[in-house]
Amino acid sequence: MLIGAELRVDGVGGVIVELEAYEQHDPASHAHRGLTRRNASMFGPAGCAYVYRSYGLHWCLNVVCGPPQTASAVLLRALEPTVGLELMRARRGLDDARLLCSGPGRLCQALGVTGADDGLPLDRPPFELRAARSPASVVVGPRIGISKAAELPWRYGLAGSRFLSRPFRAPG
Repeated sequence: MLIGAELRVDGVGGVIVELEAYEQHDPASHAHRGLTRRNASMFGPAGCAYVYRSYGLHWCLNVVCGPPQTASAVLLRALEPTVGLELMRARRGLDDARLLCSGPGRLCQALGVTGADDGLPLDRPPFELRAARSPASVVVGPRIGISKAAELPWRYGLAGSRFLSRPFRAPG
């Protein structure tokens, strides 16, 4: 499980507290219409990075999680920064630790992730991905910031985390 796992990029990082899942037959997925140059890494082996630019502005980091050619990945939406906060603050131009990595674009800016990281394995430098130290209590809800298949409950977060990109809605 990635919620509660630790991610570092060149020694800077923290605990993954929020993510969203996407798969090839999902109309919100970049892979929905098939393999392209832009989404090729999403079709790669599990454990690799799929990095893309959102709206031409922000880099977004995904973890490929299915067998090759299945195009399954999870978008890392937020992490709790624990290591390298001063460098993250310099990269982001702000002091509030809660805002350093709360959102996919913020996360990549704080960690220094760019398109050059697309396709790289997450178990080798510059990445380091460590399993969670203990089981995480996970909350589930609909994905955010999309218009297609937004109702699917494929957003996952660390219960009680103040580092989420947005709070989870109460059920009901």
